[in-house]
Amino acid sequence: MKRIIATLLIVATLGLTACGNDMVIGGKNYSTYGLINADQEKDPNIKYKVIVGNIIWSVILIETIAAPVYFLGFSLYQPIGSK
Repeated sequence: MKRIIATLLIVATLGLTACGNDMVIGGKNYSTYGLINADQEKDPNIKYKVIVGNIIWSVILIETIAAPVYFLGFSLYQPIGSK
């Protein structure tokens, strides 16, 4: 029973990791970023918004540890346009 629940959680997590979308602005692809990779991915000329779905999933899956690290660390903000 534990394996079934664990498998379902993994499948659900993998299926919902695309809550944030990359965006092409001016011919360049801008990807989502989070607290861990902000120095590499954040562009000062691009507007970003918080991905609320990833915060919700981080809270729901807090016991897995890996899901919140991914959602908050690498996919917390998504590009919405240029400044």
